[in-house]
Amino acid sequence: MRCIAAFDIGTTAVKAVLVDHRGRVITSLSQDIPTLFTEDHKEQDPLVWWCAFCDLSRQMLAAYPGAAVTGIVMSGQMQDVIPVNAAFEPVCPAILYSDGRAREEAQALLDQLGEKKIFAITGNHCDGSLSLPKIMWLKKHEPAVYRQTAAFLISSKDYVIARLTGVFAGDHTACSTACAMDIGSKAWSTEMLAAAGVDREKMPRLFAPHEKVGAVLAQASRETGYLQGTPVYAGVGDAGATTLASGIIREGQYNINLGTSGWVATISETPIRTAGGLFNLAAMSRGKVINVVPFLNAGNVHRWVCRLFSDSEEPDYEKVRQLLANSVPGSHGVFALPYLLGERFPVLDPNVQGAFLGLTPETTQADLCRAMLEGVAFSIRQGMETIGETPAQISIIGGGGRVSAWCQILADVIGRPVAVYSHSDTLPARAIAAAALIGEGVLPDYMHFVAALQRDQDTRVFAPNPTDHGFYNGICPRYKILYEALRPWYAAEN
Repeated sequence: MRCIAAFDIGTTAVKAVLVDHRGRVITSLSQDIPTLFTEDHKEQDPLVWWCAFCDLSRQMLAAYPGAAVTGIVMSGQMQDVIPVNAAFEPVCPAILYSDGRAREEAQALLDQLGEKKIFAITGNHCDGSLSLPKIMWLKKHEPAVYRQTAAFLISSKDYVIARLTGVFAGDHTACSTACAMDIGSKAWSTEMLAAAGVDREKMPRLFAPHEKVGAVLAQASRETGYLQGTPVYAGVGDAGATTLASGIIREGQYNINLGTSGWVATISETPIRTAGGLFNLAAMSRGKVINVVPFLNAGNVHRWVCRLFSDSEEPDYEKVRQLLANSVPGSHGVFALPYLLGERFPVLDPNVQGAFLGLTPETTQADLCRAMLEGVAFSIRQGMETIGETPAQISIIGGGGRVSAWCQILADVIGRPVAVYSHSDTLPARAIAAAALIGEGVLPDYMHFVAALQRDQDTRVFAPNPTDHGFYNGICPRYKILYEALRPWYAAEN
């Protein structure tokens, strides 16, 4: 049995999927990983990613000893900064995408080059959550880390690739989030790096997702169980994997990702410029741009309410399911700002926190649960409005798609049907497996994967309730003013 080993190196878990050459999932495994939160910083230990990757690899190979792994490919969180030395060891913890410490450095870039110039080069805005300003922050505040770093990697998967192959690599999609790549030429921008004072040789080599980066080294073979010489492909950042997995191939098709964090994504021919926090990413398909509005708060909000109302330390998903079944649109007047980790959109504020408004003696647990999920739904609606294209088709992918009440809330808030794919947790892995299969010559292009996906997938469609959509239209303007009303309080706290 010839297979591709596909992985997703996420924020809360590493997922592993064995996919055969016909695109069928043979088995899937997952291992939770911790995040290191401090008051101002959000970090992870790259060695945890590597250890989880090795453990899951050995488990898969032990369960399917007859499987011939012909390639390894991964997706991973993007917009990180992972300083690695010449021995492929982390110099310090990885700075995650949700860490906004580099606000002053981002402003320095804006002052030097201007917003229009930066957008013309990168296709994106510039703020303190992006990788290049974070590298500037390290150079200023941790100069020893900067000196010891052989490469600043941008995606979590790229650390695993480096350990496997001995190559510092990055893919075009993930590196679009660095504020350092020319989105037109898909090369590191000499002008952006010079303005930041960052050495070009400290940036990884850039690859298309289906390009072979290298092969499994002898030491990595001993640690993982893969044969020495097994090809390793560049893979793609998580937004690229889920966009392809959701079957988006033309304008007007939208995907909502409800992972730990989340985003709304569509596709266009050229970068879209807005006043909001929209990202333009180089797509896996040639000549396309992925338009992404990212949210720090999505599935983590659902997990939080499940833990909040649990009778133990573990989240009680069943209890929250029952509470949501007995909830009503509008949560009896309770509004919630679901900003548990700060936020990138609809507000760019790393210091903002969550809040409930409208509490009364009659407020119930069901009201609080629903209000938090409605808050995320309102953010997602604002993200779609920022992109501007009227949704012709909406799909949901990620763990949040298993929460039926939440899917219905999204359909009602947006006012359009939303389709939830079956087995959506493994679809991104199938998508990145397609990159390896293209590299091997098994598939001619990504569109063949999308066509096969549409044939194979069962979907559950949630149609909007016209009455509930009308109700949400009425209260949405009230939701939009909450942050502005509370901003002076957050500013005073910080």
